[in-house]
Amino acid sequence: MATSVKNNSLPPSLISNLNQVLLSRQQHTIDHQSTNSSSLPSHSRNVDEPDCSKPLLLITNCEGIDSPGLIFLVQALLSDARFTLHVCSPQSDKSVAGHSLTVRETVAVCSVEISGATAFEVSGTPVDCVSLALSGALFSWSKPVLVISGINRGSSCGRNMFYSGAVAAAREALICGVPSLCLSFDWKKDVSSESDLKNAADLCLPLISAAVRDIERGKFPESCLLNIEIPSSPLANKGFKLTRQSLWRSPLSWKAVSAKRHPAAGQYLSNQQSLGIKLAQLSRDASAAGAARRLNSHRKNVEIESVGIAGKFNGQQTVKKYFRLELLEKETEKADDNLDFKAVEDGYVAVTPLSLSSTDQSKIETEVSSWISAALGREQWN
Repeated sequence: MATSVKNNSLPPSLISNLNQVLLSRQQHTIDHQSTNSSSLPSHSRNVDEPDCSKPLLLITNCEGIDSPGLIFLVQALLSDARFTLHVCSPQSDKSVAGHSLTVRETVAVCSVEISGATAFEVSGTPVDCVSLALSGALFSWSKPVLVISGINRGSSCGRNMFYSGAVAAAREALICGVPSLCLSFDWKKDVSSESDLKNAADLCLPLISAAVRDIERGKFPESCLLNIEIPSSPLANKGFKLTRQSLWRSPLSWKAVSAKRHPAAGQYLSNQQSLGIKLAQLSRDASAAGAARRLNSHRKNVEIESVGIAGKFNGQQTVKKYFRLELLEKETEKADDNLDFKAVEDGYVAVTPLSLSSTDQSKIETEVSSWISAALGREQWN
């Protein structure tokens, strides 16, 4: 909208100069934005511009971005060439993180090179990865067609599901309204190899493809995730089998250890104590440092290496113990053939539907059984 000069109290020459300056600045802004847009790295544009011609899958896991199970799964899906893949995974092993979220701390995210997929590693938990990916803060898309957690080494059967970061990642997707699968491989120590994980990934491709197809058709079972356990010999599997969650869990073994066997732990604690004193000395209240030094000068640290009770100590002594938790191998036992861990031991691919509410479990099992028999064919379903 033009402004009449005769109605303006400013001199005409000044108005002309101002108009020229404004036009010059507008042109500079347009040129600057055009230059920045063309100079953006290609991977940054890819995050905001997914290939909409293919179904979008979000891949995560609990063992970390570099785990072979995740890599083999991504490679298998890419070789299928029917999907667009985005990966958001922990940067380190978070296998027993459960359904934990990182709060009151900053989570770092870094791009990772995985050929054919847009990938990020996250400093948080598996649930952090799924929650962040589905929030819209990291990726521009609203939600993927399917979330897959895996392939994870070790059992997520029975009560192990409550500890499993892998199952929790798939559960978080379900909470957010996105269908999900959790893929776990029954890894046998000193027996299994990485080639087994590759075979496990190939074995799961038909199930994943059927899930994506029926999700888009509105035929995939709702209100549940599928926890899929792959036997230790994938190529010799007896087919897929609908199972129920058992009460089994990995035996837990807490062992008392000597501090000398773990010098890093003692050094860390010592450094933390020293750091606390230094910070106190730098604070305005120098008396805090003096109090800390006086307290430590009267305190005697006593390291206990035995498993038994440490006995009585006076108030001036600090008892320090060291323990390590080990998950033991599961023992073979007689059980119902339709329970998850028993089916895996018998050589089946166990498919256990898990819902957010136990009241609909029977209905969900019937629905999942009908879906898999139709999706994979009766010859693969037991």
